[in-house]
Amino acid sequence: MTTVRALDDLEGEPHANAFPDAEPKTIRLTLAAGEEVPPHDHPDREIVFYLVEGEIELTLGEETYEVTAGDVARFDGDQDISPRAVEDSIALIVLAERAAS
Repeated sequence: MTTVRALDDLEGEPHANAFPDAEPKTIRLTLAAGEEVPPHDHPDREIVFYLVEGEIELTLGEETYEVTAGDVARFDGDQDISPRAVEDSIALIVLAERAAS
């Protein structure tokens, strides 16, 4: 089955689930300038974070990364994660279950 969704049509702020009840979890994150998501983690997930528009300071554990529109980051969800919008921003986040090793 193929499903196509427009990011602009997704409902929910700041998080909108593109494909509810489907794996991998795919989320549109919308943050206004100065808005942030408190530190949290996603155990047992690998995360791909694609910034569609704007600028984000992405804190992963003790490190902070400047992410601008068009950048993509991949990281382990077993650490504190906290994005903060430097300017109005939209990101697409994919949270995939970590494969058993």
